[in-house]
Amino acid sequence: MTELHLWLRHEVRSTERRTPIVPLDARRLVESGVTLTVEESAQRIFPAEEYEAVGCRIALSGSWVSAPADTVVLGLKELPDDPAELTHRHIYFGHAYKQQPGAKDLLHRFAAGGGALLDLEYLVDDSGRRLAAFGFWAGYLGAALAVLQHRGRLVAPLTPTSKDELDALLQPAPGEPEFTALVIGALGRSGRGARLALLTAGVEATPWDLEETRDLDRPVLLAHDVVVNAVLATTPVPPFLREQDLNDPARALRTLCDVTVDVGSPLNVLPIYDRTTDWTAPVRRLREDPPLDLIAIDNLPSLLPRESSTDFSSALLPQLLEFETGGPWGRCIDRFRQASRELDIAEGEFHHD
Repeated sequence: MTELHLWLRHEVRSTERRTPIVPLDARRLVESGVTLTVEESAQRIFPAEEYEAVGCRIALSGSWVSAPADTVVLGLKELPDDPAELTHRHIYFGHAYKQQPGAKDLLHRFAAGGGALLDLEYLVDDSGRRLAAFGFWAGYLGAALAVLQHRGRLVAPLTPTSKDELDALLQPAPGEPEFTALVIGALGRSGRGARLALLTAGVEATPWDLEETRDLDRPVLLAHDVVVNAVLATTPVPPFLREQDLNDPARALRTLCDVTVDVGSPLNVLPIYDRTTDWTAPVRRLREDPPLDLIAIDNLPSLLPRESSTDFSSALLPQLLEFETGGPWGRCIDRFRQASRELDIAEGEFHHD
C-alpha cells in the first residue's frame, strides 16, 4: 500500500457523536504506517486526547479543507456547505446516488474540485454485501424508540445513552398492556437489531423478509400495533404503505419507525411522509383518529455512540489497512463516476488514480 494520510474530520451535525475509527483501531493504523490526523471535536464520544495518545496528529475542527491534496478525508455524515470545490477524496455516507435532495449539488462540488466521494454505503465485497455498516444498531435503536413511544415513555429531546441504560428502560412495567410488532426486513442487519430490541422489551415480533414483501399483505401489516421498517430498496418496489392505507378504519397500527429513512428517494418504500424527525422532535403525528405516530431519525446509532462506533470501526479497519485504488475502494470510485454520469455532471480532473 502506498503511504496513506487519513484525516478524521469533526462532524458538523450537532447530534453526531459517532466516529468511523475509534482510538484502539487508530493505533493499528498508525502502527501499520498510516498517517492519521484527527480533528478536535467536543461532541465526538472519544476525545482527541485518546487519539493523540496512540500516535495521531491533532488538528483544529474543519481544517481538512487545507489538508494536502492526496489526503483522504474520513467522516460519517454530511459535509459543510463550503468549500464549493471539493479537492480531496472523501469517505463518508454521501446519500447522493438515488436522486436524494441536494445530490446533484454535492456531486457538482466534487466535479469542480477534482475530488471524489467514496461512499461508505457502497463499500461492498465481490457479492455486493456491505463491508461496514451501522445497521444493527440503527435497527436496535429504532425498535427501542418505537417501544418507548408506544408505551408512552419516550422523552424528548433524545440524549445519548448506553445499552445497559436503554435495556433497563425497555423492560415492561407490571400490568403494562401487551402489543404486537412487525419487523420488515427481519433477516438483515437492521432487522436483526430491531428484533433483539423488541425481545428485550418482551415482544416477539412478526418477521417479514423478501418472501413476505414480494406479495405484501397490507391488511396484516396494518393489523400490527407497531411496525419497524428496516428495508432499504435498491430497485423500485411497490410501497409498503400508501396514504390511503393510513385512513383504513381497520388500522390497528399506532407506531411506525422507519429505520431506513429513504425520504426523498424514488425508491422509498414508505412514501407517506416528506421530512425526517430528529432528536429534538423524535415523533411526528401522521394521523389523529385513530392516532399514528412516526419515528424517522437518520442517525439513530449516534444515540449509542460508543457501542455503534466500536462495531463500525472494527469492520472498517481491515478496509483502511488495505486501502488501494482497486477492490472495494475501486468499486466506490466506479459508483461515484457512474452517479456523476447519470446526473450529466462533467467529470472533474480526478487526480488520485
